[in-house]
Amino acid sequence: MNCFIGADNVSCKLLVEFVAKSSSVNLFGTFSDSVFLKDQLSKRHDIDLFFLDFEVLGMDCLDFINNLDYKPNIIIISSSDQSALKTFDISFIDYLLKPVTYSRFCRAIDKAKRYYSRKDVNNSADNKIFIKYESSYIKMKLKDIICIEAFENNITLTTCNKKFDIHFTLKDLENQLPSEIFIRVHRSLIVNKRMIRTIHEDSLDLVIGNTLKNFPVGRTFKDLLLNEIDVMAE
Repeated sequence: MNCFIGADNVSCKLLVEFVAKSSSVNLFGTFSDSVFLKDQLSKRHDIDLFFLDFEVLGMDCLDFINNLDYKPNIIIISSSDQSALKTFDISFIDYLLKPVTYSRFCRAIDKAKRYYSRKDVNNSADNKIFIKYESSYIKMKLKDIICIEAFENNITLTTCNKKFDIHFTLKDLENQLPSEIFIRVHRSLIVNKRMIRTIHEDSLDLVIGNTLKNFPVGRTFKDLLLNEIDVMAE
């Protein structure tokens, strides 16, 4: 992710040090002047993340960013709590209180990466593949595939309204599918992560049309599955 930092000198210096430790973030510039910042954001469409010091750049910059056609994800930095911002119609993904600690910075970066990944998922989901079915080749969007089940050397590919039996191996197909959309949850099953409704102890429910269907989850695959989704727990 490419980022800008707009903050006071103390916070800016600290965040620059933190960004330097993060392999997933590239620093493209630091700012304390809102006019120069607006000029840069208007010209650049390659900024994914912006650390914005609310005391330094204020609501004017937030409004400007939220009205851009190409919006970076925003992480707010402030010396006070976020209650004052709750009354405004603005979009930001995290809120850091000064002085920012490295552990809290890392949590914010992890959250930003999840948002960034979702953008990639949305783009990948519109990709299309051709499935050879009997003597024809059928084009379908990846997002329409709900699950793929293996039966010996054949697989069954399930969409909302149809099943396709294809002479192919699950392993070979797994290597061709984008991991941001699909995940293997059993030695004989790959599922679309978007279609998961409930995860049980050793199974999960997938949304197929207007119904739920239960599928097994392998013990060795469950931890990988839980790491791939957002879990809110105590």
